[in-house]
Amino acid sequence: MAKKAFYRAYQKTFMVAECFFDWSEPELLKGPGAVKELPALVKSKGISSVLVVTDKGLMGLNLLAGLFEQLDAQGIKYTVYDGVQPNPSIENIEEARRLYLKNGCEGIIAFGGGSPMDCAKAAGARVMNPNQSVSQMRGELKIRHKLPPFFAVPTTAGTGSETTLAAVVTNMQTHEKYAINDPKLRPKYAVLDPELTTGLPQKITSTTGMDALTHAVEAYIGLSGTKSTNDYAEKATKLIFENLETAYNDGKNIKARENMLVASFYAGMAFTRAYVGYVHAIAHNLGGIYGTPHGLANAVILPHVLEYYGDTAYEKLAKLAEIVGVGGYSQADKAMNFIDAIKQMNKNMNIPEHFDFIKDEDIPTIVERALREGNPLYPVPKIMDAKDCEKVVRAVRGF
Repeated sequence: MAKKAFYRAYQKTFMVAECFFDWSEPELLKGPGAVKELPALVKSKGISSVLVVTDKGLMGLNLLAGLFEQLDAQGIKYTVYDGVQPNPSIENIEEARRLYLKNGCEGIIAFGGGSPMDCAKAAGARVMNPNQSVSQMRGELKIRHKLPPFFAVPTTAGTGSETTLAAVVTNMQTHEKYAINDPKLRPKYAVLDPELTTGLPQKITSTTGMDALTHAVEAYIGLSGTKSTNDYAEKATKLIFENLETAYNDGKNIKARENMLVASFYAGMAFTRAYVGYVHAIAHNLGGIYGTPHGLANAVILPHVLEYYGDTAYEKLAKLAEIVGVGGYSQADKAMNFIDAIKQMNKNMNIPEHFDFIKDEDIPTIVERALREGNPLYPVPKIMDAKDCEKVVRAVRGF
């Protein structure tokens, strides 16, 4: 009981401290073709050389051609780092930092999903904080100096990294995945261009979309929400229920793609202030140990954690159920029907119910690391102990 009381006191202290943070939204360029407007914005900030952080998959798809063409037209020199892995490593971050310094860059364009975004944020932090290692930035409010001018271009509708204060890093030696949380990581400029997402494979569309839903739901049911974050979470949840399966089944539907980008942005706006919960804490560790893609991990884990919360989350889950048109006779009915609707959405998009690859011998490590991440920071409806967490992890495994 004393430990749980400490966790709640810690969360309340953080909630008060957040009142003094800068929560201004990123300056947005929105709509089809918006990425081609970015170089003019970059130039208007007096920047003549940028580091573009992306991955080889996006380079191979030639998705950056329009951006490069306009950077050339504006006379802006660009250096490309495309070595980002699906779970960005400390090595990736240091490679990007060295390229930035070697080429005299003055700003960063992060182009891609959550992995290039996280790598770029951490690399920018290292550039401006050369005496702090990545591991020393782990946790909350550790970064001393703000990033270089930072422009975020998401190519998936899921992570919300274009508006969040978080970067997630993987230590390849220990296979540990952890977050760096600091308002200084929040991008000042972002581009929401649905044309960049129309070619996404169904598997990426589904899992990144469920990642966004997880952000919205965890922020909404937590205890640190504000009127603003609740509003963003409600809007995001409604947009995802209305558009995700359409985008999954008809990838060229530009309106559904645009709505999903907006939903991801709204969910990011919600959780960057209201935080996430144990879904993310467990998902990060499946990513670190097994390389499980983050959105896929969240999608599978989300219903299991919501069921663990039980009646502590019913009121808010019932409200979300009403917003998306899921009915029920009672608050509990609506909440459970909402969880069932998430399961059905997963099923409709061929997302599995369980992860049978989780090994018995890894469960104690997953539990220990998940609780270290989640407690005392995440303002969850119901606090887990080791036995609770192990039970949820075994439910995720399915046997």
